[in-house]
Amino acid sequence: MMDWTDRHCRRFHRLLSRRALLYTEMVTAPAVIHGNRAQLLDHGAGEDPVALQLGGSDPAELREATNIAADRGYAEINLNVGCPSDRVQSGRFGAVLMQTPDLVADCVGAMAAVSPVEVTVKCRIGVDDQVPSDVLPAFLQRMQDAGVGRVIIHARKAWLQGLSPRENREVPPLDYDLVHAMKSAFPQLHLSINGGVATLDQARAQLSVMDGVMVGRAAYHRPWDILGGADALWGDVPPLPSPFAAAQAMRDIVARHLHQGGRMHQITRHMLGLFHGQPGARAWKRALSERGARGTLADYDAALDAVTHRTEDRVAMAEVVNA
Repeated sequence: MMDWTDRHCRRFHRLLSRRALLYTEMVTAPAVIHGNRAQLLDHGAGEDPVALQLGGSDPAELREATNIAADRGYAEINLNVGCPSDRVQSGRFGAVLMQTPDLVADCVGAMAAVSPVEVTVKCRIGVDDQVPSDVLPAFLQRMQDAGVGRVIIHARKAWLQGLSPRENREVPPLDYDLVHAMKSAFPQLHLSINGGVATLDQARAQLSVMDGVMVGRAAYHRPWDILGGADALWGDVPPLPSPFAAAQAMRDIVARHLHQGGRMHQITRHMLGLFHGQPGARAWKRALSERGARGTLADYDAALDAVTHRTEDRVAMAEVVNA
């Protein structure tokens, strides 16, 4: 979720769900060591619980990056062994590490030695010409032997050559049966499934087999549909009653950000899909897209008004049709 799940996105998503564990963008270990740590690692209490996702393949670098992040209040530190992008491959981390499970074990061992919270792994079922039914159980066994207790499995292969990162999220077929079999084979591991889960009903069905479900694109593009009702999976009442209530709750956050010199688009670009499938969705998206780049609080209020008026028009039309 690089360039997607930044702190503004996470603050918005946390308003929709108190319970869902949110993940940072993947941050490389060298960037943490040598880059702007405040920009890369700082997050507000209003986002918690948040997991930090690191990328890397050097145990010493990952240990140092984990140590730097240790006092930042993360609920979990995750090693990404699933991203198939060219950038990631050239740095010898991400999905290419499925080919070297012993190195992954060394990495997570180094991270766990200095981490105050659990170190987890996100992986694929295999890459390229690997046979997933052979590779995945061997990989999980190696992670378990290294002390890892939680793994998130994207239920697709990654093709490191010939497919783009986007195609790698859609083209390789999903193999839920294999991932479900891993839960039976490794009952002591906490295993979550990722890939292709697009509705809460699908998530609920996966939870009848798996310990957890990770939802990426659907939660981002249709946040109300996924996160707005997610807390019900824990038996809790969702924190907000409607997407409009969520948009209103975000107003103060947008106002503070603007007062501090930020740009409205930095927040609202993550909110375009809030009204997906709802009355006023198109008006909301158009208003934020047109006004967001140089937007003011008045522009945000205009977007709220656009949704309100469009909703009122739909209600009035329905009343006429039903009369």
